[in-house]
Amino acid sequence: MLYTGVTNDLKRRILEHKNKIIKGFTKRYNVDKLVYYEVTESVESAIVREKQIKGGSRKDKIELVNSMNTEWCDLYKEL
Repeated sequence: MLYTGVTNDLKRRILEHKNKIIKGFTKRYNVDKLVYYEVTESVESAIVREKQIKGGSRKDKIELVNSMNTEWCDLYKEL
């Protein structure tokens, strides 16, 4: 499963997912590994980028992750 979202505090958000605090998609499907992220200049640009990614195919999303993280390692440890 792949999940795309926007947050103003990535570390906090990932911990929420890892600890299953947030109900919904990530809890239901046990999605708790950060394999890709982008930093933007504004909330507005982050939302635009999120919609672009969500609108892409699964293949596009896999290619995007592979462009940054070919091993699909959990990047949370690097934050």
